[in-house]
Amino acid sequence: MVKKTSPRGLGALYELAARAGLDWFLLALLGMIGLAYLWPTPGIQEGPFSLSELANYGVSVIFFFYGLRLSGDKLRAGLSNWRLHITIHLATFVVFPLLILAGKELFSTEQTALLWIGAFYMGALPSTVSSSVVMVSIAEGNIPAAIFNASISSLIGIFITPLWMGLVLSSSGGDFDLGGIILKLVIQVLVPVVAGILLNRWLGAFAERQKKFLRYFDQIVILLIVYTSFCESFEKRMFQSLTGIDLLILGVCMLGLFFLIFALINFVSNWLGFSREDRVTALFCGSKKSLVQGGVMASVLFPGNMAGIVLLPIMMYHALQLIAASAIAQAMARQGKATSKSGTA
Repeated sequence: MVKKTSPRGLGALYELAARAGLDWFLLALLGMIGLAYLWPTPGIQEGPFSLSELANYGVSVIFFFYGLRLSGDKLRAGLSNWRLHITIHLATFVVFPLLILAGKELFSTEQTALLWIGAFYMGALPSTVSSSVVMVSIAEGNIPAAIFNASISSLIGIFITPLWMGLVLSSSGGDFDLGGIILKLVIQVLVPVVAGILLNRWLGAFAERQKKFLRYFDQIVILLIVYTSFCESFEKRMFQSLTGIDLLILGVCMLGLFFLIFALINFVSNWLGFSREDRVTALFCGSKKSLVQGGVMASVLFPGNMAGIVLLPIMMYHALQLIAASAIAQAMARQGKATSKSGTA
C-alpha cells in the first residue's frame, strides 16, 4: 500500500528545500535552459517587441525601482563603519577577480576560454542584496550594515564590473568597445537608477510596499534574459566544445572559490577585531555575487550568442552559494545562541 504524502509533509519538504536554497527560481532557471534548447526560435527573433528587447526594457525598469528604494538618509547613516565597508568591497571587487585571474590556467584550453571569461565576469560582479541581508539576519549579524553594503555594492558594480571586463578582454585581444559599453550602461542602467533616487522622496514608500512584487518582476526579467541568451548560444552551437567534465570542474572551482573567500574574510575580520555581528555581515556580504546584476549586465556587455555560456559560472555560483551560505548561516545562528546561553548561565 502506497502511503500518500500529507499537505503537512509537502510543506515540510518545501521548507527544507527553501532552507537549502532550492527555491522555484533555481528550478525555473534550469527550465529556461531546457526550453531554449528545445525551442530557441522565439528567443532569436529580432524587432522592437522581440523577447530580447523586452528583456532590455525590463533591465531599465529593474534599476529604476532599485533606485526608487534607495534612501539617501539610510545611505548617509551607514557611512560611519568604514572598516567593515572597505573589507566587504575589497573582497567583492578586488580579491574575487584577482583569485580568478590567478586560476586562469585551469581554463587554458580553447574550449574552456569562454567559461573562464564567465568565471571572471562572475568575480567582477557586485554582491547580491536580498539573499545577503537574509543570511545576515539568519546568522544574527549587523542587518543595517548588510543593507547599506549590499546597496552600495550594486551601485559600485555599475562602473567597476565593465572596467574589469574591459581590462581583461582588451588585453586578450577581444573586440571590446569600453566607451560604447559605458554609454549603453549609462543610458540603460545609471539613468534609471538616478531617476529612481531622485523620486525616492515621493515614491520610495510605495516601492517599499511593493518589495515582494518587484522581487518577482526581477526574477521574471532574469528568466527572460537567460532564455534569450541561451537560445542564441544553442543556435550558434556555442556549447558543442564543452563536456560534462568541464562543467564538473567549473562547479568544483565555484564551490572552492566560495569557501576560500569565506575563509579569507573570516581571517581578516578576526585580525581587525570585528564584533561577531560585523564579522557575520562581512562574511555573507563579501562572499556573495548577484545573479540579478549578472544577468542584466551580461545583456549589455556581451553579444547574445556569447551571453549564454558567460552566464553559466554565475548561475552555478548562485545556486552553490545559496546552499552553502544557508547551511553556514543556520550553524552560526545555533552557535550564537549556545554562546549567549552559556554566557548567561
